[in-house]
Amino acid sequence: MLINLKQILDMAEEGGYAIPAFNVYNMETVMGIIRAAEEAKSPVIIQSYSRLFTNEEGYFVSPIVLAAAKRASVPVCFHLDHGAGKTEVIRALRYGASGIMIDNSNLPFEENKKATKEVVEMCDAVGIPVEGELGHIGSVNDAEMQEFTKVDEAVEFVDKTGVCALAILVGTAHGRYKKAPKLDIQRISDIHKATDVHLVLHGGSGVPDDQLKAAVDAGIRKINFGTDVCYSFLDKVFETSRDLVAIDLFMKDAIESVKKFALTKIDLLGARNRV
Repeated sequence: MLINLKQILDMAEEGGYAIPAFNVYNMETVMGIIRAAEEAKSPVIIQSYSRLFTNEEGYFVSPIVLAAAKRASVPVCFHLDHGAGKTEVIRALRYGASGIMIDNSNLPFEENKKATKEVVEMCDAVGIPVEGELGHIGSVNDAEMQEFTKVDEAVEFVDKTGVCALAILVGTAHGRYKKAPKLDIQRISDIHKATDVHLVLHGGSGVPDDQLKAAVDAGIRKINFGTDVCYSFLDKVFETSRDLVAIDLFMKDAIESVKKFALTKIDLLGARNRV
């Protein structure tokens, strides 16, 4: 069943766990994630990166996600990840997204607030909750990490923008880590206590399990996995014999690999048997 971002994160807050948010790129990754969620009786966020809505992939992937959500026996949110601007947000809304992220974190604080609030107001008109970002969560290839999200700025940002979820910078980055990150768990706890917003951790791929568990205990309610979804799919594709030329048969093991990966994160975040 398709539900919105606030509804699914409210479930996580009430239960004290986190919703795994998996980035998908094609039918097979969607199938693997949905099969894992249904087997584990777990709510799940299926999201697609902004680039897919800048280009044409989002037009084709969105109906697949919506069909999977409609048939699913568990709650599913279809989310735009790292919306680059209003064009991508509008397209995601038109394609059926039930959650929107707008990423203005590369802007100065005041400009980030203003631009994010404009998107929140636009999405409010059609009843879709919004995730913002405060503290730019960059790439593992960046020369250095920006300053972690400040508690007082998080309070002001949430109050002035009206976001229902907030991605914070506490030590993670996007991509495959060369060295395991060290999360600022106390910072997460402080922001969680000071705000009434659902906190989001980006760059979940490759973070040690004990740190992810500690982040959930401290108040994180959504954790994103993108890079590891890609590896779980591609590693199996590369292992599959080229003698198998029927694409539907060729992809079966890749779907199963994505499913197995998703199940590990569902269990890690405490989302199993929640519905």
